[in-house]
Formats: sequence, structure tokens, C-alpha cells
Amino acid sequence: MNSIWLKAFTVAALVAAQGCATLLPPSASGKADQPPPKAQPSAHLPVKSPALVATGYAVITVQNHKVPAQQRLLAIRAAKIDAYRNLTEQVYGLRLDSSTSIAELAIANDRFRARVDGVIYGAILSSITPTNNETYEVTLTLDGAVVNDIRTLYLEQTLARAAH
Repeated sequence: MNSIWLKAFTVAALVAAQGCATLLPPSASGKADQPPPKAQPSAHLPVKSPALVATGYAVITVQNHKVPAQQRLLAIRAAKIDAYRNLTEQVYGLRLDSSTSIAELAIANDRFRARVDGVIYGAILSSITPTNNETYEVTLTLDGAVVNDIRTLYLEQTLARAAH
């Protein structure tokens, strides 16, 4: 199933690349006085991405430690990881696998599996807030330029893997 997704992504990227024109230098086209036409931005990557904000949550009392102070620290860490997962979903998207089984013209089993995979760097810890006596909230911000860099690197790696 993973190779089908990769092939579909590669085909979409190649189709998008077909729309890009190769520009000749002004001297080769015979129009030295005119500036070259501007290249059209890719339909898949915005020219400038807005900053992304993600929030993660964790419950203090379910943390696996007997000391309350340590439970709070573990909850902050868990909330931070949840916020990173939310950022990763925003940058790379979410992969969803599902299957449905039908028996006797009725749904017998309906399964969903969601997965996110990616690398996030450059996120800024904006806040760590106790929302009440039981939960911590962590907010991360990712600059739009970093989002563009991450997405570009991801597309380059995906196309390089597909070429092999």
C-alpha cells in the first residue's frame, strides 16, 4: 500500500513539473532588452507559508510516577510531543488507512488507522500553560519560511527515492 501512495505522489509531482517551462537567457531568445518572464510558482507549494501554530495536551495524573512534581514534568513533556505531532500533521498531512467489512448486507467491521511521519525542526516553544489542576497545554510555533524549507526537502527526498 505504501508503494502505491509513493507512485501516486510521484506521478502528481511529475505532472506538476510538466507545467514548468525552461527559460532561455535573453541573449539566446534574441530579446536582450526585455526581462525574462517570471516563473509561475508551483501549485503544490505556496510562495510563502504562514506560520503554523500547534497545541498539545497531556493529563498530569495519568503520568507514570508517584511524585506529583515528576508527574507534572512528564505531562509537560507529553504535551510537547503532542504539539510536535500536531505540527507534523500540518506540514506533511495525515495518512489514513481504512477498511470496511460487510456481512449479511450490514457493516461487520469498520477500521481506521491514522499515521503521521516527518521531521520538524526550528519550532519555537511559545507557551506551557496549566489549563486546570489536571492538564498541561503546550503551544509551538513554526515560522513559514521553515515550513517551506521542510516541505521542499521532503519533496526532493521523495522524488529522489522514486527515481531509484
